[in-house]
Amino acid sequence: MDGNSAQSDVALAGWVFNIQRYSVHDGPGIRTTVFLKGCPLRCLWCDNPESQLIETQFVFWDDRCIRCGNCLAICPLSAVVEEADGRKRINPEQCDLCGLCVDQCYAGALEQVGRSMTATEVLARVEEDRPFYDESGGGMTLSGGEPLAQPQFAYELLKGARARGIRTAIETSGFAPWHMWERVLPHLDLILYDLKEVDPERHERFTGVTNEPILHNLKWLAGTGKAVVVRRPVIRGYNDNPESIHALGRFVQELKTIHEIDLLPYHRLGQSKYKRLGQEYAMGDEPTMKNEEVNGYRDILLSYGLSVKIGG
Repeated sequence: MDGNSAQSDVALAGWVFNIQRYSVHDGPGIRTTVFLKGCPLRCLWCDNPESQLIETQFVFWDDRCIRCGNCLAICPLSAVVEEADGRKRINPEQCDLCGLCVDQCYAGALEQVGRSMTATEVLARVEEDRPFYDESGGGMTLSGGEPLAQPQFAYELLKGARARGIRTAIETSGFAPWHMWERVLPHLDLILYDLKEVDPERHERFTGVTNEPILHNLKWLAGTGKAVVVRRPVIRGYNDNPESIHALGRFVQELKTIHEIDLLPYHRLGQSKYKRLGQEYAMGDEPTMKNEEVNGYRDILLSYGLSVKIGG
């Protein structure tokens, strides 16, 4: 590692909400996935709602709470509110993020999500599992949120990992200016690219943003020679229909150099997070999809000469 890269990643800090070790679903081999806060999309089915804002948030675990009232008593701004059912919530308009309520919660029912870390701190955690990467062909994956919502931090993490001889990947919505991609590309081995919908109207209606830069960036990435796997979450009532899958197949086939697609059936693993954040889950009681429910969509994509896997 050269002195310049060591010096730069010492100084720079970013917002991280989880560092998941021994991950096997975010790229090849055993990986450490670094989840960054911040995302410009608001997908109705988002399973990491705590990733959306680039700031500290507090979550409340109702099943851990012993109703001791310490959090209510300790808050100097009366920002902790008790609901009629005993649940606690934090009024963000009053809270100054001091964390006293979390410190005084003996049962661990209040938890702070998201903290500022330097790139060096993150990379030190990533390096702890280097033997597993070397043995399995794994490495570090940046996820989120959208990693490129913190472009400088993502750049320093990817550059620092590669300088340390660690393979890198990014899981991304693709929603970022191309100049940001140009900066991180030299430090990436693999791109896991979430392409939720090709139709622009449907994409904006269910994610809150246009897919124009997403499609544009994927076309440019196809010409770089980088390894890219397209990931398609399959969501009932949104993109779980032959028309949408055919549009996906045609688009990826025309890229020529990208051939792999992962179909990711809808699951409800993020639902409980909304409750802990005091937010409503937009998908309601929509049941989890079974892998076999998307077999027909896999067959459609295979007809376009693509390699298809169900699950990430």
